[in-house]
Amino acid sequence: MKTLYILRHAKSSWKFDELSDHDRPLNKRGRHDAPLMGHELASRGVKPQLIISSPAVRAISTATLVGRELGYDPDDIEVNTDVYGAGKKDLLQVVQGAPSDIETLMLVGHNEAISEFADMLSMEPVGSLPTAGVVGLEFDCESWYDISKDNSRQLFLDFPKNHK
Repeated sequence: MKTLYILRHAKSSWKFDELSDHDRPLNKRGRHDAPLMGHELASRGVKPQLIISSPAVRAISTATLVGRELGYDPDDIEVNTDVYGAGKKDLLQVVQGAPSDIETLMLVGHNEAISEFADMLSMEPVGSLPTAGVVGLEFDCESWYDISKDNSRQLFLDFPKNHK
């Protein structure tokens, strides 16, 4: 059995024109929503063995804030450059490349690809994940290489507006 949590980064700031897209930080709402969602995930008993994040500042910040709420050491977050600018098939390759001994994985990335990836794997529609939205999927298989819509079960779909 494999469990995958697919998380869209929290709300980012557009206020610094001089920053590249890659370097945009979280805004105030994002800095609030990421730990909120981490807390909600912790209350569900979520304990990822590995968190993989896009290298973008807003994604790493989200992974760090969520991870802290889950008792995950921020230094253990795996930054994967393939997640930034990826398509849904690229994200599948990233997940399929996870170590086989990892049973529970969290992937932190960007829309549109992160939502399309979730829809590609979930039997139930996910649609467009809002910022800091997360979907939990469980797969009836032993290898990340074998995950698919055909062996998935959606555990939950959650986002910050559910908790305000």
